[in-house]
Amino acid sequence: MAFDVLENLKSKRSESVILLIITSILWSTGGLFIKNVDVHPLAISGVRSAISTVVILMAGRKPRFTWSLPQLGAAFSYVGLVFLFVSATKLTTAANAILLQFTSPIYVAILGVWILKERVRPFDWMTIVAVFGGMILFFFDKLDPRGVLGNLLAIASGVCFALFTVFMRMQKDGSPLESVLLGNILTAIIGIPFLSFGLPDASGWGFLTLLGVFQLGIPYVLYSKAIKHVTALESVLISGIEPVLNPFWVFLLIGEIPGPLALVGGAIVFVTVVARCIVAALPKPEYSMSESVSSE
Repeated sequence: MAFDVLENLKSKRSESVILLIITSILWSTGGLFIKNVDVHPLAISGVRSAISTVVILMAGRKPRFTWSLPQLGAAFSYVGLVFLFVSATKLTTAANAILLQFTSPIYVAILGVWILKERVRPFDWMTIVAVFGGMILFFFDKLDPRGVLGNLLAIASGVCFALFTVFMRMQKDGSPLESVLLGNILTAIIGIPFLSFGLPDASGWGFLTLLGVFQLGIPYVLYSKAIKHVTALESVLISGIEPVLNPFWVFLLIGEIPGPLALVGGAIVFVTVVARCIVAALPKPEYSMSESVSSE
């Protein structure tokens, strides 16, 4: 009986990892789509969240709002995350925005130990130090007031993403999808009025639809399922696929090239995180399935 339980947990965890990979690939289209919509950043956030709300309602059952601290915390963190990321993408390069947002493992590791009591190994802390070092390089690359503001907003979006991840993980025994739904509703209410500054053209509406359905709605449905079976830190580290693909799409289709120091910093961040994931996947004498179950 115990063996069956362990195998079931292992299967759910493997499925969750696959869902997170798919989620990251879909998330990575954000930079490209956002760059192609010429309206106020907050209007972009509001419209895509309104569309995402419809997708989530279609994908799930009748929502159950408990108004608990984790549910509200995740919702408000989500609002901050999407507004800050869209604004950062408009003010700096797509590469800077997504890679600086990807400093979130630093904050997740700290919050995960403090709030979730999830174990962080020595190599995780080494990863965090290297990620922080890579982040510093962004501030030596093409420094100007506009770029600095965008970089700071991107870092703030990383903090929000970390808080969102932790609050979502706190709902592992419940239904975290309601937090995403509530966050999208709030974002839509706040952002849509900014359409008064100007409406998108026909192609802009097309990209907003793609953002709402494929970059926000579907991936967050998948994420809400996956976060229940992996640790908070694992979820953000597996999402390391996103910061590589995001600027790649933008470079491939728009031609926006990040500066050399930003590229070096991004390489440090990504290579370090990938190395951490590989090391974590290797069998360790002190790590057993029973330990994994206890973390669940």
